[in-house]
Amino acid sequence: MTLVSGTRLGPYEIIAPVGAGGMGEVYRARDTRLGRDVAIKVLPSSYAENKERLQRFEQEACAAGALNHPNILSVHDIGTHNGSPYLVSELLEGETLRDRLNGGVLSSRKALDYARQIAHGLAAAHEKGILHRDLKPDNLFIIKDERVKILDFGLAKLTGAADVQAQTDIPTRRVDTDPGVVMGTVGYMSPEQLRGKGVDHRSDIFSFGAILYEMLSGRRAFHGESAVETMSAILKEDPPDLSETNRTIAPALERVVHHCLEKNPEARFHSASDLAFALEALSSATGTSGQTATAIAPILDQPKKRERLIWIVATALLALALLAALPFVIAYFRSTPATEGHATRFVVLPPEKATITGGGQYISPDGQRMVFRAVGADGKALLWTRPLDSLTAQPLPGTEDGSNPFWSPDSRFIGFFAAPAKLKKVEITGGPAQTVTDIRGGGGGTWNRDGVILFSQQGDGLHRVSATGGAHDSVTTLDEARKETGHLWPYFLPDGRHFVYLARSVQRGNNGIYVASLDSKERKLLLNVDSSVVYAPPGFLLFLRERTLMAQPFDVNKLQLSGEPFPIAEQVGSNTVTGRSFFSVSETGALAFLTSSGANTQLAWFDRGGKQLASVGTPAVDTGLRLSPDEKRLAVVRFDPQAASSDIWLIDLARNTPSRFTFDSASENGPVWSPDGSRLVFSSNRDGVSNLYQKLSSGAGNDEALLKSGEPNGPQDWSPDGKFILYGVLSPKTNLDLRLLPLFGDQKPTPFIQTEFAEFQGRFSPDGRWVAYASNESGSYQVYVQSFPSSGGKWQVSTNGGAQPQWRRDSKELFFLSPDRKLMAVEVNGAGPTFVPGVPTALFDAHVSAIFPGTGGATYYAVPGDGQRFLVNTLVGDSTPVPFTIVMNWTAGLKR
Repeated sequence: MTLVSGTRLGPYEIIAPVGAGGMGEVYRARDTRLGRDVAIKVLPSSYAENKERLQRFEQEACAAGALNHPNILSVHDIGTHNGSPYLVSELLEGETLRDRLNGGVLSSRKALDYARQIAHGLAAAHEKGILHRDLKPDNLFIIKDERVKILDFGLAKLTGAADVQAQTDIPTRRVDTDPGVVMGTVGYMSPEQLRGKGVDHRSDIFSFGAILYEMLSGRRAFHGESAVETMSAILKEDPPDLSETNRTIAPALERVVHHCLEKNPEARFHSASDLAFALEALSSATGTSGQTATAIAPILDQPKKRERLIWIVATALLALALLAALPFVIAYFRSTPATEGHATRFVVLPPEKATITGGGQYISPDGQRMVFRAVGADGKALLWTRPLDSLTAQPLPGTEDGSNPFWSPDSRFIGFFAAPAKLKKVEITGGPAQTVTDIRGGGGGTWNRDGVILFSQQGDGLHRVSATGGAHDSVTTLDEARKETGHLWPYFLPDGRHFVYLARSVQRGNNGIYVASLDSKERKLLLNVDSSVVYAPPGFLLFLRERTLMAQPFDVNKLQLSGEPFPIAEQVGSNTVTGRSFFSVSETGALAFLTSSGANTQLAWFDRGGKQLASVGTPAVDTGLRLSPDEKRLAVVRFDPQAASSDIWLIDLARNTPSRFTFDSASENGPVWSPDGSRLVFSSNRDGVSNLYQKLSSGAGNDEALLKSGEPNGPQDWSPDGKFILYGVLSPKTNLDLRLLPLFGDQKPTPFIQTEFAEFQGRFSPDGRWVAYASNESGSYQVYVQSFPSSGGKWQVSTNGGAQPQWRRDSKELFFLSPDRKLMAVEVNGAGPTFVPGVPTALFDAHVSAIFPGTGGATYYAVPGDGQRFLVNTLVGDSTPVPFTIVMNWTAGLKR
């Protein structure tokens, strides 16, 4: 069926044909609802004639739509037009890998880059139980920014006996045989596929190996004069050595290829995650020495230890990289960097079974040590330190829940922020952590040689305090005319008096980097960006633009930028909510950065004793959840580290299937269900500030703006009678407040709790008489209950700290999380005119990442009505640990 321009497929209007393939015709179309161009693949009508096949198409398309990864084609929608099913996806501009290979053999560097991306995409799909089954160069698309997208996930499984076609001498013809339906493309099929046996993720790994072989050699791994001969070669023969055609290929890379192409699935890589990490290690090795790449090759010959491949490869790589870099390391440990010479790159892994989270001044001023925050397999977060010339990291006692670490100028101490309201310091060689001063939140610190610590305070300007301790005083003041909400991430310049910092505003255009002084109230705008900044000798400011780390020449005497910024690293991680970028630089020219962020979590059911009952879904970077009123669905805030943004997903708990709910490129957070479950209200920063939107929970229709107040806010809860939405606001004057949005009358918001302290995480009691919330009015975060409507009555529920309150359905029990992440329960009596709380008791350790997930309504656990079990977003070890990339003498060879 051929479609002409102007044909409508539901909300999609056909613009022009793009191409055709074995699975159908592809068109460029316009999504008239969201105002964007999309691609539509129309499948043959034969798919709709077979009900079982049509159902399978819908299931596979939904599964593919659940994949949210930068290296996988995004599926938006499915439908049927005149009896032909169609699939709507993102529109790509570029060419297939087949087209690129037809242009000639790729360089080893480019082939390795593409391979890493493909492996990461496969790993993401396999983790969700989705196989490709027809991986080949034609199904790999290279877009204009050189990112690789895997196409047609799940569709290969749709091929059935009805598609049987005569075999020819074309080695890439799709093969379907009966019995034992063989699905795939001959030149890239695994032996088990050809035999018609059951396949798993290792079949995709074999196909991947054939593709990587072709990228490196310029010829197919298995190629015969006919399809039968090609199939025979796959079953019985090994491809020629890559070194025969390309002697520049590292032996370790060749071993990776052959490891993928093992005939026996048991002898291949255990998972695509292992494969991806091996390729990452090889990529880093090419930046150190050829000997490093060669040295890790024997590791691939240990199938019995493959489950430890990640750590073996990484440790060997790091050790050899350090040896290779030793002359450079010694030179830069002892002196400031020269502009000549060579940059040396290697990786530093987190502690085993731990995940690096958050930002910080990672590398010490003298370039000899690192400090970072990591969450272990036990769910506990600590600051860790390691010398760069060592293979091991050590936790720093007394830094539990510490965040945003920064160094003293002599590299002897680390300053950090301790939940909920302390600025502390600890000596790098050990000893007790010491409190420097009490604070109200914290967004970064910096330490000069005069013993002055400059730090940010939530919803305020910058403050200064002596490193020996004491009271702090204000240094900068928020500009009300520019609607500023905070001054963050300060960084001292070499004179120790001037500093740079990020000023954030409710109006995105007013965000920027300023330079100021301890001796003056004046300041000067340097850059209009929304990310943290550091100064790097001999004269640069480093900052993030999108996900690219940029450097721009900066004169510290004139306090002026010059020239144009230029890129020095790609895909650097950040926290878009706080503006914190995940990179650091030393005075000796060592640069450290993370390429990703976010700790993997697993949704799991627990009983009141802490026994795990069942898991929900697969590990992901989930930052909040909310159970629907009928307890059949779960709204989850899912963070995408690659895109550095979050979206809301809905999980059908009975079928354990996720579906994406929001699609805007901005971040959506804090989903809250209406009392009848028909709608969700959430926040989105698509307008430069977190305003409120709502959407039907069925997913139908568009997002509808509910409240655009011009100030950052996030939904907290919906009153049981459906009349009010409780939401949080960050005010420059009164910190975090709770407000009510009436859904009747003039719908004018009114304050509910507004003090100089932080109040957030508000939850209505099911009987509608009370609101529980968290506040730091006592100096630490505690859980309180206040009457609704407010009559002045207020009661403290927690005794030793707490946050994230939630109610049992009968309003007779309240739950919350303690500072040490235990799930607490307290019986309450709110039947009379006053509220009577009981004594809190601990139920079990929840193993969540934090008890302060933000100002939105989403929390890290959900409570069904009877309060006898809990759905908790627990931390899990990351199967693919994100390493630091270290670049010694990063300024070498810069063309300025």
